[in-house]
Amino acid sequence: MKIFAIRDESAVNPIDLAYLLYYESEKRFYIELPENADPWETPLLLSSFIKKGETSVNSYWSKLWVQQRIVPPDRQNLGQVLKDNHLNEYDEFDLLMLSMGRCAQDDYYLVPIEEKQISSQIQKRFARRIENVVPLENYELLVFFRDGIVKKCSIKEHFNDAPSFQVLFRNPSFFYAINLQPGGHGVEWDINLGISAPTLYQIGKKVPLSIADFQNFVVHGVVNVAEAAEILNCSRQNIDYLTRNGKLHPIKSSGKNTLYLKSEILKRNWK
Repeated sequence: MKIFAIRDESAVNPIDLAYLLYYESEKRFYIELPENADPWETPLLLSSFIKKGETSVNSYWSKLWVQQRIVPPDRQNLGQVLKDNHLNEYDEFDLLMLSMGRCAQDDYYLVPIEEKQISSQIQKRFARRIENVVPLENYELLVFFRDGIVKKCSIKEHFNDAPSFQVLFRNPSFFYAINLQPGGHGVEWDINLGISAPTLYQIGKKVPLSIADFQNFVVHGVVNVAEAAEILNCSRQNIDYLTRNGKLHPIKSSGKNTLYLKSEILKRNWK
């Protein structure tokens, strides 16, 4: 991850107006705004978030801010521009670095910094990014935050009337195909459909569980085919036979790897 402070070159005493985060492998941008940010000092596109009381800018709008500061992909002489700057292809980050974020429309620019240089206010916010997420029944999410808090979030309750979320409610399998955003900034189902970590932290209900509890459950409560066969003192072929005939119910099956709840395997010995 690369971090940049966004500053105003015209200011007598430049301060960090916002922070731009870039995840190289995913090519994702995120912008974090101070909670006490002045909308009149903040770049125009970002000031609208402050007015709405939002301080974490999602990847879509963050990328749009970046795109406003670089040569557009439909520029007529784009090939020559890339060649003149020794670039093999169009890349938003590489183009942004050519001028360190400067453009003709304003006086904002970027300064590379380390994570420890970010304000303590935003460091605290980073502690509430997401460590893990588990989709549950009834369109609920079990969200593990980096500060150790675990919350259950009802997506149906809070987004039932949102048009963009209707695709989830029409297709339950799509809901289970959830992913973490880079850096734990939120969760998403695709690039255009996601929920930020601050939103989930706000709407979620705290549950008395830790990620260590969850990990212990996986370690001690889930077994593979070989472990199931050892518990039942039978062959792997017998486990496959029980599975095919609906006597055992795998919780996950992928290629040659099949996982079962240990409790269900143990119950076979009780019969």
